[in-house]
Amino acid sequence: MAQDKQNEAKIASMDENKENVSDPGVGLEILQIIKDSQQQHGLRHGDYQRYRGYCSRRLRRLRKTLGFKMGNRHKYTGKKITEEMLSDSRYLLLVLMEAERSWSYAMQLKQEANTEPRKRFHLMSRLRKAAKHGQKLEKLCESPSIDAKTKLEAQAYTAYLTGMVEFELQEWKPAMEAFNKCKTIYEKLASAFTEELAVLYHQRVEEISPNIRYCAYNIGDQNAINDLMQMRLIGGGGNMMAEKLEALITQTRAKQAATMSEVEWRGRTLPVKIDKARIFLLGLADNEAAIAQASNEDTKEHLYETLLSECRDTIQAVREELKAEKQRERGPDADTGKVSNLQFLHSYLSYIKLCTVVKRNESMAHTLQAKLKDPHNDENKRGPKPQDLIRLYEIILQSLAELSTLQGLEEDHTFQKEMALKTLVYKAYRCFFIAQSYVLVKKWSEALVLYERVLKYAKEVQSKAKSIGDKELPDVQELIAEVNAEKYSLQAAAILDTEEVNESPAERPVKDNTPLCDRLESFRLDPALVGKQPNLVHFPPGFQPIPCKPLFFDLALNHVAFPPLDDKVEQKGKGGLTGYIKGIFGFGS
Repeated sequence: MAQDKQNEAKIASMDENKENVSDPGVGLEILQIIKDSQQQHGLRHGDYQRYRGYCSRRLRRLRKTLGFKMGNRHKYTGKKITEEMLSDSRYLLLVLMEAERSWSYAMQLKQEANTEPRKRFHLMSRLRKAAKHGQKLEKLCESPSIDAKTKLEAQAYTAYLTGMVEFELQEWKPAMEAFNKCKTIYEKLASAFTEELAVLYHQRVEEISPNIRYCAYNIGDQNAINDLMQMRLIGGGGNMMAEKLEALITQTRAKQAATMSEVEWRGRTLPVKIDKARIFLLGLADNEAAIAQASNEDTKEHLYETLLSECRDTIQAVREELKAEKQRERGPDADTGKVSNLQFLHSYLSYIKLCTVVKRNESMAHTLQAKLKDPHNDENKRGPKPQDLIRLYEIILQSLAELSTLQGLEEDHTFQKEMALKTLVYKAYRCFFIAQSYVLVKKWSEALVLYERVLKYAKEVQSKAKSIGDKELPDVQELIAEVNAEKYSLQAAAILDTEEVNESPAERPVKDNTPLCDRLESFRLDPALVGKQPNLVHFPPGFQPIPCKPLFFDLALNHVAFPPLDDKVEQKGKGGLTGYIKGIFGFGS
């Protein structure tokens, strides 16, 4: 507590000048450095092995640059970083990278420990080593040459690593104290800086909060489970914490499920003896509330997938129990025609699964429909098309058809009427988007017929909905208004398209490849002439015949007698000893 008060006093002194909070001295942006390194070197995709390799390479480069080598390849020579070396902040970075390397190795082992439990021992030794390096960094930052901001960040970083060690050891109280210390320092640092600089500290606080609530729950704070459920919606704490939250929620529901013995549906009370079914039905309301409170579409989609996965597992467990029951009851009076409680429970779970599929696809359809109407869609990216929505509504209609055939509900006329009415609603929506797909290819008559069918479906729904009074039935009044507007637009587009067909040849746009030089005598609208590739002349030009160069033959040369030139040629005599010898041996002949 005394240390926390000292931290707050330091930060309070920093608040006096928010534009320039750092004291003169050596400083290191600890949180900024580790976050940038983690995002750029693997942790964006949860690749701790890649990040550990990066830390090792950076350590090697730092030691080489600083001349701080630990011996050579034959002998290790340990060296310690002293306060005298702290004039260069890279010595602090050296200790920080050692802590990060040990921490990333521990997180890598944590991923592998799911299938190899023995690696948990190595995981704990790496985490302890990371905390030891963090304490070394904090001790070095106590030097008067280090600025106040770096000192506080070092204390928060060490508290975080210490909390991780205690968290893995399931020492909930020390872990909670360490995380609270870390959270306090980062919150105060965030308040001492501008909004741009404080974002990083707030993100760190959000990462730590699920760990604190998890520790509080294990200490005995039962209200913390509600906070953890909300944190699951936000996705705080990363993948590792998300797994712990899911396990904790399942464990809590299992404890509550011990008191649950039956469920009522469609006027029939069903005993629930299968533990998996109890846990699922107990958490169904919480899951539906979480989906309703989801802040974005990605979170909602994830929660839908989680709910469907749990529902499939539960249905499988009930199906296996149903098979065993049929084998036990096999006999002459086994087929009494009455649906058993277990079979009706199977129908109830199938109903939940199919209704969830309908709601998920309806939510996706609304999202795609909003994007389809958005005029600011990026042309370079593929946007949604009516065909995508048609596929979603086909899946919804298929699910409704399966709902109508659930065993035990064939004689439930109210249920069958509800399903028939919902089928009409979604048929109207499917027909509407089929019509829009025809509009895109300028098939006006087909689109108009389909719009009329949409209005027929919608009016039928409105006439029957009053008798049933289903609150979950989608409102078709907005669809009717949209169809009427689309009909007027379609009729106008069809008239304009007909006028274009009936235009005179001079007003009709040019659709052939005739260049401008060949049609100078006629005027036609050709938008390509003002574009980037105007069709002006034939290119490359064609070959044309040209006159040949004449050839001359010298025929008089054969009949000309030239004068003799013997007297003009110089005669050289053969003299000397060399000529005599050549004459004797015949060389000169």
